[in-house]
Amino acid sequence: MAQTILVVDDDREIARLVRAYLEQAGFRAVCAYEGGSAVRAIQTERPDLLVLDLMLPDRDGLDLARSLRADPATATLPIIMLTARVEDTDRIVGLELGADDYVTKPFNPRELVARVRAVLRRTAGAPPPTHRLQHGAVTLDLDAHRVTVAGAEVDLTPAEFALLALLMRSPGHAFTRTELIEQGLGYAHAGLERTVDSHIKNLRKKIERDPDAPPLIETVYGVGYRLRREE
Repeated sequence: MAQTILVVDDDREIARLVRAYLEQAGFRAVCAYEGGSAVRAIQTERPDLLVLDLMLPDRDGLDLARSLRADPATATLPIIMLTARVEDTDRIVGLELGADDYVTKPFNPRELVARVRAVLRRTAGAPPPTHRLQHGAVTLDLDAHRVTVAGAEVDLTPAEFALLALLMRSPGHAFTRTELIEQGLGYAHAGLERTVDSHIKNLRKKIERDPDAPPLIETVYGVGYRLRREE
C-alpha cells in the first residue's frame, strides 16, 4: 500500500506540483492549503510524512509543528519544512522544533522527493541485528521505535531517534557532523552543520539529567559528537 504524504502549502500551484511528483514516485499525496485543513487532514488521512510550508494564511507553520510535536499522537510524525524563509535562524528554529529536514524555495521537486524517501527510510527502515541498545539508564528499542530513560518513556522525533541509535551503536566514537547527517539521517550534507547541533540540543534536553552539563552526549570540539563510554 502506498505511503501517504500530506503537502501543506497555501500556494496551490506548488502544492499540486509537489503532489504530482510524489504520485509519479509511487506515493499517495494529499494537499491542504492552510493550517486548519492540515490538522483535519492529519486526523483523517493519518499521513506517513508531512511536507509543511511555514507561511500559511491562518496559522504559522512553526506553531503548527510545535503543536504536532507536543501531541503524543503526532509527536513522531516525520516533518519536512518547505519554505521561502532562507535565514539560518529560521532553519534552526524549525529544526529545534523537531523538523526532520528543511527545504527552501525555490526547490527541485525531484530533490524534495529524494528527501521524502530518505526521511521515510530512516523512520521505517529494516532493523539491524541488534534490536535493543542499552547505555546506562537509556534503553533504545529499534523494533518498537521506543526510548526509555530510567524506565520512563521519552518521545523522540525520527531524526533524534536515528542520531541516538547511531551514537549508541558506537560509544566512544567521535562522529563528525557530516557523518551524523549521512549515516544517521540518511541524506547528503547540505552545508548547514547546525542541523545536527539542533537535533543534539533537543536530544540532550530529553535524555540528559542536566542538559547544560551533559554526561552522555559529549561535544568533541572541532569534530562533532560522541556518546561517552560507560565506566
